[in-house]
Amino acid sequence: MQRTTDIARLGWIAAAVVVLGALIGAGAGLLTLLLYGVEHVMLGYMEGAGMPGPFAVPAVRRGVSVVAGLTIAGVAWYLLRGRAKAVPSVKKAVAGDRMPVWQTIVHVVLQIFIVGSGASIGREVAPRELGAMLAQRFCDLLRIDGENGLDRRMVVAVAAGAGLGGVYDAPLAGMFFAVEILLADVTIEKVAFGLGMSSVAAFVATAIKGRHTFYDVTAMQPESTPTLMLFALLCGAACGVAGALFRRGSSWAESHRAKGRAILWWMPLAGVVTAAVAIIVPEVMGNGRATAQLGFSAFLSDASAASGAVQSADSTAASPWTLLAGPDAGWTVNAGTASSQSQVWAMLGVLALAFAAKAAVTLLTIRSGASGGVLQPGIALGSTLGAMLGLLWLFAFPVDSLTACALIGAAALLSASQQAPLMAMCLVMELTEAPMAFFVPVGLAVAASALVSKWMLACANRCAGSRKTVETGTRVGWNR
Repeated sequence: MQRTTDIARLGWIAAAVVVLGALIGAGAGLLTLLLYGVEHVMLGYMEGAGMPGPFAVPAVRRGVSVVAGLTIAGVAWYLLRGRAKAVPSVKKAVAGDRMPVWQTIVHVVLQIFIVGSGASIGREVAPRELGAMLAQRFCDLLRIDGENGLDRRMVVAVAAGAGLGGVYDAPLAGMFFAVEILLADVTIEKVAFGLGMSSVAAFVATAIKGRHTFYDVTAMQPESTPTLMLFALLCGAACGVAGALFRRGSSWAESHRAKGRAILWWMPLAGVVTAAVAIIVPEVMGNGRATAQLGFSAFLSDASAASGAVQSADSTAASPWTLLAGPDAGWTVNAGTASSQSQVWAMLGVLALAFAAKAAVTLLTIRSGASGGVLQPGIALGSTLGAMLGLLWLFAFPVDSLTACALIGAAALLSASQQAPLMAMCLVMELTEAPMAFFVPVGLAVAASALVSKWMLACANRCAGSRKTVETGTRVGWNR
């Protein structure tokens, strides 16, 4: 009897990997094509390796697009949330909450629509929710539950991770998202199941949407250095602080999200603010790819001689620095001269402005009632912060490249904000296709950021608990 049960279990696991993985991959690929279509209609461009953001789109069109997009989505979400069955979060779906079919599909499409129109929020939640909904129907069809529903919980979590793996062609990150964040339980079965389904989803999605490197990090030194390891440790600690603050901010925005009729004016307001900010900082629009690429493309021509970093003509032409200021802007400096130092400080200012704008507008978008993710915004914040710290670092250690510093910052801040070091490290490395040797400094930075952010968040929770106790005691004493 046990052998029959084991064979049956192996059978539905294999079916889930192939069938469910393929369905989720197809959904992820189609959602990506939908994003490109919305960008083409609303903004007149499609993001890609040669154009990571709406830099060439006139400011008026950018403004009209994001305001119209968030206004339309606000009305749709008002009707969907007020008159239809609520769509639970992926974590609640893993815990057993039912995801309705058509409401989930509409909810998913709205997320892609607002990102395509220019809203500052991540698009990775949509394929995860689609994956979770499909997984629940798959479990219904094959009557998968297991003891206390643990098998159903595993399938839904792994399917949600496969959605992430499919949309970004990142099977390792998809698997770790499932086992590290949703299940918080790493076993051989869950790892194998998650990696298999995410790999199938990534393969199918790529066949539909095409394949390309998400972030260009070619302007990076060929190998790690002792000074880069030291930078990784210090940058990891700094990103741990910033990531913990961003996590607290996004949690606050989520808990204070506009509801009911308030969404009808909050979301258009978020669109107006985004449009106003995008006049000066166009890279703030979208899921964070343009802001992140600003950090990854930061390059110093003379400093690169010491590090061995080289920026190709294609990378220079597609760089946000070139797209922001034009091909003759001169964002390549001669280290050591007065003019070069002034340009370094100018680059630092541009990066700081992009960092602050992306953080503020993303939190406002969440607060307005929009649904979406914070993975890509987290990478964007980490990349720009890493590049900022790298600019200062190169005054003392010019042997390292700014792109390597941005790579380290991106993984470290994402690790801190998600409290998921393995997922963060793999997602950034898969999206950038960075050389394997850089797993070493990235791993050190991720470890430092995870520890610092965990300590900060624990302290913040203790302080919040103490304040609540004091306030409760004061009210009780007053009532007496």
